[in-house]
Amino acid sequence: MIFFSGFSLQNEEELFFDYLNNVKENPYVVVGFSYGAIKALEFAANSSERIDKLILISPAWFCNKSKAFIKTQLLYYKKNADAYTKTFLKNIAYPVNIDLSKYIVPATLSDLEKLLTYSWSNELFEICKNKNIIIETYLGGKDKIIDAYEAHEFFRQYSESYLFKDVGHILRGYKV
Repeated sequence: MIFFSGFSLQNEEELFFDYLNNVKENPYVVVGFSYGAIKALEFAANSSERIDKLILISPAWFCNKSKAFIKTQLLYYKKNADAYTKTFLKNIAYPVNIDLSKYIVPATLSDLEKLLTYSWSNELFEICKNKNIIIETYLGGKDKIIDAYEAHEFFRQYSESYLFKDVGHILRGYKV
């Protein structure tokens, strides 16, 4: 399995063990979490290597955000990248309180800008479809980062899209 990490993260694939357990030893599976989902899609579409499955976990979906929202996010990051990242990690952990500090790596302003302004390309999905790559998308209904319901409507055009109502961005939630 090839795994692409989310914004300001590394080695967080262990957080998704329940979702990836049956594919983690498979060299023909590409997985991306959040910002990493962008990289995973681009990799799968542009790779000449065999890929059987592409898994997008909480793909970064900011297509519905205003230019003012994006500008504000970039300004907050420029003002204090560490504080921005800590708040971001708290929001991706919601609705559970999990310490994500062991996964943090420095990110760049250009990474954040690409994350916030990325336009998901129909063409890349079509390329993957023509390569017979199976695409699965996993989203959490309590996501504080993206509008998971709107993202689900988009991604279900191109993939088997699963929306888990009681979990957040890292696909964890309170057990009832």
